Amino acid sequence: MSTAAAVRGTPTGSAILPDRGGLSGALSDIFWRRPKLLLFLMLLPPVLWLGIVYLGSLFALLLQSFFSIDEFSGLINRQFTFKTYGELLLPSNLDIIVRTVVMAALVTIASAIVAFPIAYYAARYARGRWKALFYIGIMLPLWSSYLVKIYAWKLILAKEGILTWFFGKLHLLWLIDAWLSLPIVGGNSLSVSFTGTFIVFVYVWLPFMILPVQASLERVPTNLVEASSDLGATPGQTFRNVLFPLALPGIVAGSIFTFSLTLGDYIIPQIIGTSRLFIGQAVYAHQGTAGNIPLAAAFTVVPIVVMGFYLWGAKRMGAFDAL
Repeated sequence: MSTAAAVRGTPTGSAILPDRGGLSGALSDIFWRRPKLLLFLMLLPPVLWLGIVYLGSLFALLLQSFFSIDEFSGLINRQFTFKTYGELLLPSNLDIIVRTVVMAALVTIASAIVAFPIAYYAARYARGRWKALFYIGIMLPLWSSYLVKIYAWKLILAKEGILTWFFGKLHLLWLIDAWLSLPIVGGNSLSVSFTGTFIVFVYVWLPFMILPVQASLERVPTNLVEASSDLGATPGQTFRNVLFPLALPGIVAGSIFTFSLTLGDYIIPQIIGTSRLFIGQAVYAHQGTAGNIPLAAAFTVVPIVVMGFYLWGAKRMGAFDAL
């Protein structure tokens, strides 16, 4: 019997099956007839989580930053004021903000410089097993404990650490001593210096720069590089006029991670570095031992505002296409 004959032989004369019984069948029929209702119910839990837990906490934080601390009682004065934001302009607090932003910018620039040749090799020359080894080598540090890596670097950069021993074998200890004697970047050892903090920041966030740059370079057609060479361009001219402009969205995409993560981190400066605070440490101190929650909230708003402008500029440069 043909399919058409079988359909004609049904009591209803229709190929559409009847409604299924029970609650699950009724719900299935409703969702099939109203797909927008199904989409709404699927999106409701994450939207509630984002709106209540994340955005709600940010709103509460922003609200706290418009309060102030009573100088006599030490209690929070819940009256709308810009006094707390004015305290951010005090020399001590402004120094913390400038120090953090400068560190984030330096880490981003250094990560881009180190990441580009690695990403270029992976995009142009690594094939098969070598590319797999590349991804494993880049991702492997991300699989280990964050604190273990930082404490390992503290031992490496210590005065009795591996790095000092290595420079001693090369009779270059004078070079480290000369660098540590500098007023801003130096200190008693690399593990308690601005330089040590910078080195660890670059190491920890470097994979977040390599992967977007590598993905961006893979999109550059090989024939463009060959055409540039055929037209007589030097390798430097090819880099400046072909590779770098096309890889720039990937660099900016990676900088979103390195800049924002450095801007808000407080663990690395707490373990490796001097007593000079970063924004993350200031937030931790003010909401903890100092008990100045409005000032802690105002400090927290600073990275949000900075990253807002940064993301706006990154979007205009097409960075999100390389994520």
